[in-house]
Amino acid sequence: MRGDYWLLIAVLILIVSLAMQQVQLALVCVLFLLTGSIARLWNRFCLNRIEYRRSLSRNRVFFGEEIVYEVEITNRKPLPLPWLQIEDELPERVTLLKGKATPTTEDRVILSNMFPVNMYHRVKRRFPMQCNQRGTFIFGPSSIRSGDLFGFFRRERRIETLDYLFVYPRLVPLEKLGIPSRQFFGDIRLKRHLFQDPVLTAGVRDYVPGDSLKRIHWKSTARLGRLQTRIYEPTTTIDLSLFLDVRTLKAPLWGSNFQLQELGIITAASIAQCALEAGFRVGLYVNQITRFSQGTARVPHSQHPDQMLRILEVLAQLHQIENTPIASFIRQEAANLPWGSTLVVISAQPTDELLGALLYLKRAGRSVALIKVGGTAPETGAGALTVYHVTDKVAWEVVQEIGLKEA
Repeated sequence: MRGDYWLLIAVLILIVSLAMQQVQLALVCVLFLLTGSIARLWNRFCLNRIEYRRSLSRNRVFFGEEIVYEVEITNRKPLPLPWLQIEDELPERVTLLKGKATPTTEDRVILSNMFPVNMYHRVKRRFPMQCNQRGTFIFGPSSIRSGDLFGFFRRERRIETLDYLFVYPRLVPLEKLGIPSRQFFGDIRLKRHLFQDPVLTAGVRDYVPGDSLKRIHWKSTARLGRLQTRIYEPTTTIDLSLFLDVRTLKAPLWGSNFQLQELGIITAASIAQCALEAGFRVGLYVNQITRFSQGTARVPHSQHPDQMLRILEVLAQLHQIENTPIASFIRQEAANLPWGSTLVVISAQPTDELLGALLYLKRAGRSVALIKVGGTAPETGAGALTVYHVTDKVAWEVVQEIGLKEA
């Protein structure tokens, strides 16, 4: 510390002054040493019993909403702090409406605050922020600095805890994307079949050749002395499997076009919302591994009231790098999907492999639809696949509305 050097110099001057019998100079050195010792002692205890807390008014918000970022510092000792500095590392893509932050790296900024804190005193600072971009944002780590009154010494503490903010994508009507919702969900409903729900048992009947052994009701069989087969209730529940391709550039390039990827995410979120409101069981599958997903990002099919929030939380975490080609990903997941579910694939670059995989699933009896984002509609052959196209004009209108920067 720089204060230690000044104290060492003062000791040397004191020794020289005593040797030269310079009393006045020795008194000045003694006064300086006393002041330096008090400053050093002050510095030693300045960050003791200092409590720091940061908080967000909400951790999950929709695109365009405002939150309040709050910093709170509490001094729980009888030693006042003449100055205390707090530096918080924040995401650059969350807009500060009050205060000024200093850029550090590509997507991080430092918000610095300096103020005095009296003994047994608490100080709060609030900063309103606007969430103008979808994503998962990290707040922290933070640094606390303080020292003595004279500025000889300073001490620093690092706060490594992190806070996360999930900004959900914008939800827009399907008609704004150029997808007629009545026709879209009408086609799916017309293609549905009646299935039997193995959870709902309507009764039993005598076994006939061809019945599956899994359906035999063994208790009734033992009671009646002859084989009995379960009869299940029919169900008209429709499963919608949303597959989102995060890649938007043609091979051999890697990465994505930011606007097209955001539009694909908005499309997935809007379809999921409409489908859940229409009574579908919706599942989401994305060919990407996110920060909080264990493996590839997926949300199992459900009609739970919280299903939309689960889907939005996954969509908020998506970044711009794929982990598995979408065609291979669909082939892997297709075997685990509920039979009779409709596959809706959203992609900005449907490759020949993807089109081949969708045609294979359709020939196998699956109901399949492709939503092409941007560019031109793919040539799939007359009646081969149901294709919806979100055109560049529609894409540009949505981009303007949500304030995305032009790539």
